[in-house]
Amino acid sequence: MIDNLDFHTASRRHLLVECPDLVATMHLHQALQAAELDGVEELIPAARTVLIRFNPARTSASVLTDRIRRLEHTGAGSTESREVTIDVRYDGEDLAEVAELLSLSTAEVVARHQRATWQVAFSGFAPGFGYLAGDDPIFNVPRRSSPRTRVPVGAVALAGEFTGVYPRASPGGWQLIGRTDATLWDLDREPPALFVPGTTVKFRKAERESVTVGSSSQSAAPASQPDAASAHSITVIRPGLQLLIQDLGRPGFAAMGVSSAGAADREALRTGNRLVGNAETAAGLESFGGGTKLAIGGHGVAAVTGAHSTITVTSAGGTAYRHHLGEAFSLEDGDELELGAAERGTRIYVAFRGGIDSETALGSASSDTLAHLGPAHLEPDTTVALDRPESAPHLVDAIHGSGHERHLPAPGETIKLSVTLGPREDWFTDAGVTTLLSQEWTVTHESDRVGLRLSGEVALERARTGELPSEGAVTGALQVPPNGQPVMFGPDHPLTGGYPIIASVDDTDLAAQLAPGVRIRFVTDASPVAVDGATTTDHTHHSPENGH
Repeated sequence: MIDNLDFHTASRRHLLVECPDLVATMHLHQALQAAELDGVEELIPAARTVLIRFNPARTSASVLTDRIRRLEHTGAGSTESREVTIDVRYDGEDLAEVAELLSLSTAEVVARHQRATWQVAFSGFAPGFGYLAGDDPIFNVPRRSSPRTRVPVGAVALAGEFTGVYPRASPGGWQLIGRTDATLWDLDREPPALFVPGTTVKFRKAERESVTVGSSSQSAAPASQPDAASAHSITVIRPGLQLLIQDLGRPGFAAMGVSSAGAADREALRTGNRLVGNAETAAGLESFGGGTKLAIGGHGVAAVTGAHSTITVTSAGGTAYRHHLGEAFSLEDGDELELGAAERGTRIYVAFRGGIDSETALGSASSDTLAHLGPAHLEPDTTVALDRPESAPHLVDAIHGSGHERHLPAPGETIKLSVTLGPREDWFTDAGVTTLLSQEWTVTHESDRVGLRLSGEVALERARTGELPSEGAVTGALQVPPNGQPVMFGPDHPLTGGYPIIASVDDTDLAAQLAPGVRIRFVTDASPVAVDGATTTDHTHHSPENGH
């Protein structure tokens, strides 16, 4: 049996298991992998925790807690692991400072870094980035007081008890001791990540300077361009604020540092696909804020769902037709489809019968704006191929109205959102938890697919200061930085983080439609809550599909 575990609710379909130390966490992760518990869909190991995503139709947090407590202990050496050797040029900008911090010479730092055996404990931060734990206790290095705005690809670095290699250029606060040409992330490799949990890593000094620098450029791929024979396509005349290709995402790759991403309002995309006869997983367009205008090539069928806006189709002859949200309508060659500005909600979805024929990354056409995976943002004059309408597996539902015309809040209105407290509500005082649930929070303009920054008159009061060791986070999590103003994680959120999460939003689809200026009241159950003012929108959802 595995002892000294603490269990925390992270959402309605996530359980966070806390271990006493990193070694115990690695052992628990291995035991969970070997056990293949019924209903468990994904494991996200971190420094002191394993986040478990489960299917609530097949199991529950209480059942999993009981089964995990009875798991047999699995030692770190009980399974054969991959072994990787990394050649390093030890010329990092912070090498001398690290040596001083550790009371060693630079030569001793290099020698001990090479002698140590490192193992990938968990992934996060970026696709392919692994947190490597070593067997030399000397390595416990503080992060830089001021993070760099750009760390080059291939940088070998230290922070806390970990070493790591940056798979792509990015901001970072780790201490740089060297660089490598090893390619940490390559979509043409199986698996794409060189470092996955359990991999044993040895570092050795590079024999000579290499001419080329390793790259992990497989990131945002261009949208597919139709060939001359294709008669079905869309061409972007005007993208609006942001126009992306999205499907239901790429779950199952957390071990490589990849979040599921996908449509922010998943039910809106599902509904659009059902209306035009597609499988629910088909890729469509996600327009942030509206203002999108498209030229149509070929005959087809489309449906628009999500945020409320005007929907206009103008024929090649100049005749304009208005359509309704949540209905299927026909398109002819030469038509132009225009979406007005979002009036209620923020994200509009367009589904085309047959779906979008786009390049995929890890089996998904979803654009992950944080990890730079999947198709790039669609720009003016970009042409995107559509699969032929007859390839759709179902008949079109041409009934006017689909029941998807949700009453979404406009800026200035107040909406209720149901939340599940945890996993770190104990990091806040009773007054802090009361503040979360009693005052209004306003969505700020600093909001995107990574997260929505919220502003409240009273900051959330902490009972404990400092940061947590990095641990898994879920879509809809309310992470609280030191200023006490929560950030609600969106579909492109970081896989792990060090700020405490006080609660998670149950209906992430509705949360994805909240525009800047919308006010939120958080509640913990479906019972009515009195909210002052006549503009309150009563939308407290508990859909089992939410929570990603």
